[in-house]
Amino acid sequence: MLSVKNISKIYQIGDNITTALNNVSFDIKDGEFVAIMGPSGSGKSTLMHILGCLDIPTSGSYLLDEHDVAHMSDDQLAEIRNQKIGFVFQGFNLLARATVLRNVILPLVYAGLEKSKRQAAVKLALEAAAFPEKFWQHRPNELSGGMMQRVAIARALVNNPALILADEPTGNLDTKTGEAVLATFQHLHQVQHRTIILITHELYVAEHAQRIIQIRDGALISDTQVVNRRLAKL
Repeated sequence: MLSVKNISKIYQIGDNITTALNNVSFDIKDGEFVAIMGPSGSGKSTLMHILGCLDIPTSGSYLLDEHDVAHMSDDQLAEIRNQKIGFVFQGFNLLARATVLRNVILPLVYAGLEKSKRQAAVKLALEAAAFPEKFWQHRPNELSGGMMQRVAIARALVNNPALILADEPTGNLDTKTGEAVLATFQHLHQVQHRTIILITHELYVAEHAQRIIQIRDGALISDTQVVNRRLAKL
């Protein structure tokens, strides 16, 4: 599904050159749940932006569903993001004045899906994210952090993307609430066979995935299967 081959990302400001990624390669199969882990400054955020088609590598290739995104135009990258990738961010990124339903339905509006089909898609997404129906008309300021993150997960699912990319999704949550959110991702992987990439700096969080790719100083230092996988409960 996803193939990264010898990608590097170099930033140059004047005479200063920074290598954020250096010759990184890996493949992720359809249906895998993979954590990409590294400390601050390791290059994992740069890698996330490339995987999410928010940026392109300086060299190397990135294939998503056999399409090389490295040479796509901004419009083509935007189309890929809209159709193939669902994003879940640490800060939720919900519209404060919109209800839960409105927050989740907006990607379908932007995608041009006809109105008669939107409600069914939103219902499926909220149910998949284990978000209680009695709160669907609430606004974000009426929800807990964990519930807001489940709204964000539902929004990521509503277009039925090929890839879910979660950037530090438990970073603003307490341990118990974070466990519930991680359980949601595990359910999406195990029951719905979703392909999930989880970006984190914490080993405890990464161990909820089935595979961990570690990045340090812009280089891939390990790629291992999780033997003693942590299982969370909804």
